[in-house]
Amino acid sequence: MGADEFTARLGSVIYIYSAAMRPPTDQISGRKCIMRNHSAYPDFTCVLAELPDRTPVGFAYGFHGAPGQWWHDVISRSVVELLGEESAYEWFDDPLELAEIHVHPDFQGKGIGRSMIYALCEGRKERTAVLSTHDQPTAARHLYRSLGFTDLLSRYTFPGGHELYAIVGRTLPLPAPTSPNLPHGSCTL
Repeated sequence: MGADEFTARLGSVIYIYSAAMRPPTDQISGRKCIMRNHSAYPDFTCVLAELPDRTPVGFAYGFHGAPGQWWHDVISRSVVELLGEESAYEWFDDPLELAEIHVHPDFQGKGIGRSMIYALCEGRKERTAVLSTHDQPTAARHLYRSLGFTDLLSRYTFPGGHELYAIVGRTLPLPAPTSPNLPHGSCTL
């Protein structure tokens, strides 16, 4: 879905985000604002995983990363400082930024996250896909590694933050799914 439908369904998206991430309640309004702002970025696309009765159980979205976007600027500067300008150019000159990927806890471990990533990346013209994730041995970290994402930065702390993140990337396109049960290009369950 595009920006308009995403904004109209932001309540469902925030519900899934809150269930998956369990943020403090006072951070929800700020997260909604960030998500609404992301929907205005170039080539924004969201994939919503739904049950047959249209109950949403997961979402993922991304957009074309470009200078002037907070995450893009902060991370590309950090990559320049730690890995050099050539690496920053390689990863951040033409990226698909996968900003949010979340599955409701009741539905995790069923291939929904993987399917959403494939659907989101399918047909994209960007050269790379990049994202940040908690730098811990989580299911999400395992998923990204299994899709060929490699660490660009590890033990990374965002300005003003305290949690450790990994910044990961891979070239596009993604290889074809290896599981015959994986719904390629679709996220309706």
